[in-house]
Amino acid sequence: MHHLRFRQIHLDFHTSPAIPGIGEAFDKREWQATLKAGHVNSITLFAKCHHGWHYHETATGKLHPNLKFDLLRAQFDACKEIDVNAPIYLSAGVDNVAFEAHPEWHEISHEGQWVGWSRSPIGTGFHRLCFNSPYTDYLCAQIRETVKLFPNCDGIFLDIISQAPCCCQYCLKVMAENGLDPNNADDRQKCANLALERYYKMTTEAATDVIPTMPVFHNSGHIQTGERDILKYFSHLELESLPTGGWGYDHFPMSAKYTTLLDFDVMGMTGKFHTTWGEFGGFKHPNALRYECAAMLAYGSKCSVGDQLHPNGQLDQSTYDLIGAAYAEVEAKEAWCDYTKNVADIALLSAAAVNKMSGREAAGDTGAGRALLEGHFLFDFIDGEMDFGPYKMLILPDEVKVGPELKARLDAFLAKGGKLLLTGTSGLDADGKPLFDMGAEFEGQSPFRPDFIKFAEDMGPDFCRTPTVMYLPSQRIKPTTGLSLGDIYDPYFNRTDYWHFCSHQHTPFKPEPSGYSAGVLNGQILYLAHPVFSIYRGWGSVAMAEYIRDAVALLLGADASIGSNLPSMARISVREQAAESRYILHLLYANTIARGGALSLAGGTVSSRGNIEVIEELMPLRDTAVVLRLPKPIKSATLQPQGVGLPFTQEDGEVHLTLDEFSCHQMIELEY
Repeated sequence: MHHLRFRQIHLDFHTSPAIPGIGEAFDKREWQATLKAGHVNSITLFAKCHHGWHYHETATGKLHPNLKFDLLRAQFDACKEIDVNAPIYLSAGVDNVAFEAHPEWHEISHEGQWVGWSRSPIGTGFHRLCFNSPYTDYLCAQIRETVKLFPNCDGIFLDIISQAPCCCQYCLKVMAENGLDPNNADDRQKCANLALERYYKMTTEAATDVIPTMPVFHNSGHIQTGERDILKYFSHLELESLPTGGWGYDHFPMSAKYTTLLDFDVMGMTGKFHTTWGEFGGFKHPNALRYECAAMLAYGSKCSVGDQLHPNGQLDQSTYDLIGAAYAEVEAKEAWCDYTKNVADIALLSAAAVNKMSGREAAGDTGAGRALLEGHFLFDFIDGEMDFGPYKMLILPDEVKVGPELKARLDAFLAKGGKLLLTGTSGLDADGKPLFDMGAEFEGQSPFRPDFIKFAEDMGPDFCRTPTVMYLPSQRIKPTTGLSLGDIYDPYFNRTDYWHFCSHQHTPFKPEPSGYSAGVLNGQILYLAHPVFSIYRGWGSVAMAEYIRDAVALLLGADASIGSNLPSMARISVREQAAESRYILHLLYANTIARGGALSLAGGTVSSRGNIEVIEELMPLRDTAVVLRLPKPIKSATLQPQGVGLPFTQEDGEVHLTLDEFSCHQMIELEY
């Protein structure tokens, strides 16, 4: 396993040929002093950018026309002098220099349009090149050259790895050779998959030909759950997840909860920007970066902060003051955060992985993750290949297709006492009939959208004791041996036409219940008739969140390893550092607020990105009470990195502790 350092900078340097004086303000001593002040111990440096220009002397590409010296060599040597690691970056998916020389390498849709960021030869943006074309050979020559020039670099970072279905001359040839029909969308996707496999194999070999142990990372902005076939080409994982760049604050925890279960060291990646990549002069509040780095530690990853170097080659002082405030705290906490393993009661089985869904998320996966984070449950996010054995409970969110192999594994899990929470169509066959004994009769999907739930006693929030709207259709169930979890109320009719509508949105519910139940509890299995996680992902209802949390708590029961009085915006995790004989309890808290809004500036090149989640003030939480039920008895509790002992009580396997006050992030070392 390639072991990563904790305090990384990803230093973008995508620089137009129309800008003069490239690197002219670079000063080795200033560069080194700035990195030291920022507590940085690793920084990704650019060999070649998206524009296609190189920043070192090259025989395989083209040096930036306004660069008069070997900037990469100067940066690299300056870093090595002060023991700062230096992985090297090459853009691998877009290259405007290559496009201008070889427009025939461009990805082309089946409709004859260019694919990518720029669909016009004079449009702003980068051009995406096809991996089935000779572009991949061109790229591999550049990778080999970089490794030969910098054999002691700390890895090769290859960026923007994706391949759209393409009908360029090279893809048409590949399809013909493999019996694929370019008129068929599925066959075009198969060709794209062949191009990606060609890319991964060729570029990884290029990076490791000279130095077999050279670390390699291929960045496509996301590690897709279940896509294990490509991981043989990776040395480690970097999780691009800029909360203000469109990812939000709940994306990273889910990504980390999956990838830290794989056999890789993992690095989170946020940015110093107010928005996202390519923003010069944009800064998030220092407290936001402190929280984001703390969250990376709490979820078991190393830290990376994205920056973009000014074309003159001088690091921005305000940026490294901002980063330094966060990285000073990271440096003090590292000893408790390396070689740790998540403690989890629950496994959330990814619908995206099991169903082999394309794209970055399944709505049910995301909604379930948010509900579990806000409910302070200890959980992992898993794909269908991972072992169910370590968990007390499995959740199959909304639309997980249970085939024969998965059914057998779930049956074995239940036979050993495991608990199963199913929602929507998860656990149903193609005819809508249950694959497990849920203690209810199933009559297919409701014809109504929406319908309403009157929650059973002790389910859902106290402020919703009358029917609550459910925005997506339910399955029609009637309990037999199971316990009903609430009544469904149907609307008078669906909103369908001029003669069937009421008010501004949907039709109200009939006064009497429909005779169908919202869910059922039958021994080790709890089933909810609605796709509740997708509903929560789409509408964010507090009532829905509480309903979900109550259902999870009802099924998990006394098997829960943790309880607390934390508010929903707080986050909690427990990680075991076995080599040090200790658990580390992580408490996180920050108030996020949505600011900004959609705004287009006519005639300009800058538009707003809509609402952005911002962290400004970090308010303290007081009197935080936690109860833990961990496998090993606890000898001591210590606030870290302060080194201050924390009183606790321990009886009948339960550890009770109370923290008077903390802000942002607090680690509690629990020695066993």
